[in-house]
Amino acid sequence: MRNALKPAILSLSTLALVGCGGGGLLDRDRPDEFAVQRQAPLVVPPDFNLVPPSEGAPRPAGGTASEQALDVLFGGPAPRSSVETSVLDRAGEAAPGIRSAVGSERTNTVAKGRVTRDIIAAPEGDGQAAQAVIPG
Repeated sequence: MRNALKPAILSLSTLALVGCGGGGLLDRDRPDEFAVQRQAPLVVPPDFNLVPPSEGAPRPAGGTASEQALDVLFGGPAPRSSVETSVLDRAGEAAPGIRSAVGSERTNTVAKGRVTRDIIAAPEGDGQAAQAVIPG
């Protein structure tokens, strides 16, 4: 009995020492106590009569996040000058179907010259074989 007790005590003490060490079979992920941050305390809003927003309603802040950022950076839309207002008044309103009328056959266009025509007719590509010709 005494002979059987010594190996049992030896194996239990070895197992206890292995459990105390780091690495090996018994290693596990532990939280890093230095990575924990304190959260700010909750603040009770000053208006207790707040109601939850209705579904599909616009946000009360108004505008998208990019619009809000532009307003903060540049102070919102600038007032138009008198010259700009005058030009816009003289220009008038655009016809509702102007975009579809621009590409029609009846649209009068101005010839911009051979260079513009060559640029528009140039084949599509990545520009690796492009060459510049300087006339003269």
